[in-house]
Order: sequence, then structure tokens, then C-alpha cells
Amino acid sequence: MLLFSYSSKIYLSLILVVLFVACQIDNTPLPILGERDISEKIVDGKVVKDTIYYAIPDFNFTNQHGKSITPNTFEDKIYVSDFFFTSCPTICPTVKVQMRRIYDKYQSDDRLLMVSHTLDPKRDTVKKLLDYSKKLQLEGDKWHFVTGEKDALYDMAHAYFVSAMEDPDEPGGITHSGKIILADKQKRIRAFADGTDAEQVTQLLKDIDKLLDEEF
Repeated sequence: MLLFSYSSKIYLSLILVVLFVACQIDNTPLPILGERDISEKIVDGKVVKDTIYYAIPDFNFTNQHGKSITPNTFEDKIYVSDFFFTSCPTICPTVKVQMRRIYDKYQSDDRLLMVSHTLDPKRDTVKKLLDYSKKLQLEGDKWHFVTGEKDALYDMAHAYFVSAMEDPDEPGGITHSGKIILADKQKRIRAFADGTDAEQVTQLLKDIDKLLDEEF
């Protein structure tokens, strides 16, 4: 039987530790989700192709403090978003528990913001949204709860690939998914999770960390 010296065993152990740590580090960037186009232009007489990635379109909503929320609000930030309504009797409370996990982890990190869009602007006034945010005991301007024109809000949901529609047969009169979406500084969708699934949100937290490392 071949015997290793003590120093050889130490050396081998160190190699195994290095390999183990290397396997735990995933430097693969998050994908950029959505459709993409290829543009072509002539540079120095050569055709140069450029990929144009899908990005969230411009918007203008009002948050719980009566402030206008536009793409400028998220300038040089990454952010997470979801869609809800304050009187939702089904999935919204569960999704908000998961959104609160994100808020708690990144409350003091000004590189990330959060935005929740109401799907019931008729009842979810600015005051109603403010009362809702107060019940969550939020501080500062980390998490925006926004309202606006109904069509604009539903168009925005579809822009985030979130299913949402009015349905009188559904509890609360609205059916929608509980998706939580992660966007980068260029307003491109990089990851998402089902907000009713705690394990998926745990993975989303890891994706947020990865995107922060990538963007900053």
C-alpha cells in the first residue's frame, strides 16, 4: 500500500479545498431575458452587428407619497417589481411576505430599489397605498407602491411578462400571477421568481447578489 507523507496529505487537502471552493463560485452572468433584435451598421467599411435586448418601456406612475415615479427614479439602480392590489384576498399577502424578505436584506443597500404596481387603481388611491405601506412598517424610499391609469398599469404588467386581467369570477375581481421580477440598470429583465414559492425567492436573492456584483 502506498503511504503518503504528512506534508503530502496536507498538500492534497489544500488542493481539495481549493477545488471545492472553485466549484461553489459561479461567475456566469445572469441571462438577459426577452426577445432581442440584431442591428447592423457600417464601421470602417465593415458590417458590425449589435444585439438590442428587450427593455422595460418608459412609464410614469405615482407612489404612496404622491411623487412621480419614472425611469429616472431607477437611474443607476437595479430593482425588483411585482403587481398586486391592497384588497387582494388570495396570493398578494404571500407575495408581500416574500417581497419583505428582499426589503429586509437590502434595506440599507441604496443600489437596489423595489416597486409594487397596483392592478386596482380605482380603489388603490395614493392614500390607500400609503396606509398599506405604513402597515408594513417601511422606512425611507426603498419600496415604491405605485398607481396610475389602469390601462398603463396593465400594459406595464404585460411588459414584465406578468399575466393580469380583470375577472369578476375571481376573488377580488382580478386574476394575476405572483411573479417577482429583477431588472438591471438598463431596465432589462435578468431573473424572476414565483412570489408564492419561498424557495424560488431564496434563489432570487442569490440572483440579486450576482447582479449587484455584475453591475457595480
